[in-house]
Amino acid sequence: MHLFYTPDLQDDNYRLSEEESKHCVRVLRLTEGDKLCLVDGKGLFCEAVIISAHPKACLLQVVDRKPNFGKRDFRLTIGVSPTKNIDRYEWFLEKATEIGIDGIIPLISRYSERKEIKPERLEKVMVSAIKQSIKAYLPGLSPIRTFKETIKMVFAGQKFIAHCNEGEKVLLRDVVLKGKDV
Repeated sequence: MHLFYTPDLQDDNYRLSEEESKHCVRVLRLTEGDKLCLVDGKGLFCEAVIISAHPKACLLQVVDRKPNFGKRDFRLTIGVSPTKNIDRYEWFLEKATEIGIDGIIPLISRYSERKEIKPERLEKVMVSAIKQSIKAYLPGLSPIRTFKETIKMVFAGQKFIAHCNEGEKVLLRDVVLKGKDV
């Protein structure tokens, strides 16, 4: 079934954006009576039926709502530096979204080669990933921060730093407390 991202979904009647309407009607060739799925990125998963298949304004009727679709009892946030090749960072965001990361913090560290990102572009990558993986939650993308700023952030959960230094090796699965934010 086809999935559409609808961040402003509130009522049982919904009009897809012009871009999504064109994709729905012209590309996917969906018509009146066809079913599709909607997610708002905040946990709402809906099934809907097309009531008017117009390529500029496709109208839908929501027939089933599932709030908190796929919600867990913890949140997982990860901080990663953007790579010199932005395609690699976009690939990371795609995969992180697909596995259910809740928040992403772009980090600038001492040796970072890329110090700027385009949040709008990165959000499009994540929206595409939730549609592809049938997720109802869009990860939060924080503003780009330095490593020092990130370490000083107030955070009620557990904090871990992955590293490649010599010494004791600890597996994350052995130290994470169940049901706690990480």
